[in-house]
Amino acid sequence: MMARILALVLLATISSQPAAEWDQWRTHRHDRLLSDDGWLTLAGLYWLHEGTNDIAPLHAKFLLKNGRVTLLPNTPLRDDTDPKGATITRAGTLSYQVIKREDVKGDRFGIRVKDTNSEARKNFKGLDYFPFNPSYRVTAHFEPYSPAKKIPITNVLGMTSDETSPGALVFKLNGKTYRLDPIWDMSDPEPRDLFIIFKDATSGKETYGAARYLYAHPPDANGNTVVDFNKSYNPPCVFTPYATCPLPPQQNRLPVRVEAGEKKYAGHA
Repeated sequence: MMARILALVLLATISSQPAAEWDQWRTHRHDRLLSDDGWLTLAGLYWLHEGTNDIAPLHAKFLLKNGRVTLLPNTPLRDDTDPKGATITRAGTLSYQVIKREDVKGDRFGIRVKDTNSEARKNFKGLDYFPFNPSYRVTAHFEPYSPAKKIPITNVLGMTSDETSPGALVFKLNGKTYRLDPIWDMSDPEPRDLFIIFKDATSGKETYGAARYLYAHPPDANGNTVVDFNKSYNPPCVFTPYATCPLPPQQNRLPVRVEAGEKKYAGHA
């Protein structure tokens, strides 16, 4: 009898671990959004043209020349793809940096502005989630592409870049098999985690219509990893018009309801 009780306690402990981890993830997600450099602080985005650019709200001029941006008169600025990180310039509650976005028509550079006193941050309405559901925490088998496949990814501004998908994630939901093409984490100069951009049958209804995002760890020695849809979340363009969110490729549009993860944001128009 005692052995049976201990076994049941152990089983309950193990089964509760993903839910506890999910609670921690939600807390981190909330705190990260509300942080001084979170997405809620975005307050402006100004695209640069070749030559001198006068951005009046910042009382500053920028020179874009041959893929290099200089804060005039003579301060070079690193962009957000630089291995050393972007140069951050601060003035009161404002800060700004150069962003670079690849496009098949030619790279574009812009000045992204953040404000720790932004309206979006002050009026944040909180996050809403489906209840945790362990059936949406699935084991996926990684089927590598050899060589890695280039996938055109278009963002909300209509810019398209060729991103690298190292392989497909194959998994089952409700007894049916599905595939998703992840891409390397574009913010990581040495990609490790797999970045998943997807839509499903809840998109535009209970969840944001354009996409949701999700990360998965690299596959283990057996070629498996966990895809936990409970940790799927809204892209930053839900919270601000100044983000450049990538959209899912056609093959990542699941014909099934994924009733897990973040729901629509109450503050989105």
